Amino acid sequence: MLRAVEAEASVVVCSTCRHSETEREDEHGQRGGARLASAMRELQAQDPALAAVSVQEMPCLFACKRFCTVHIRAPGKVGYVLGDFAADHEAAHAILSYAAQHAESEEGVVPYRSWPQGVKGHFITRTPPEGYLCT
Repeated sequence: MLRAVEAEASVVVCSTCRHSETEREDEHGQRGGARLASAMRELQAQDPALAAVSVQEMPCLFACKRFCTVHIRAPGKVGYVLGDFAADHEAAHAILSYAAQHAESEEGVVPYRSWPQGVKGHFITRTPPEGYLCT
């Protein structure tokens, strides 16, 4: 069930997330999470500054009421789960921009004033890194 990946700054995208409360797939049969991951990779190909963070996919992050969910993580840093995104380039850009700032931060804490507008209001949880608790 588990698959080893490199421990690096990454955005884990729920590849099976729905598009919205009412739509699972688009007209081409693609899920919202898979479309969001594709949009992220397209942006990374166009902008090297956004390529510093790995985009990884996994089926179901168990946040089904908060469709288009992602987990931003990096070794030794506080992680964050965000959701309620549209499966589009605007959301992908905001997520990758925040994830790049997260990767550059010392402990995974990005000052609120630096957050891209597109991630504000999308945070669901924060997760402490293994072996640590937040104070």
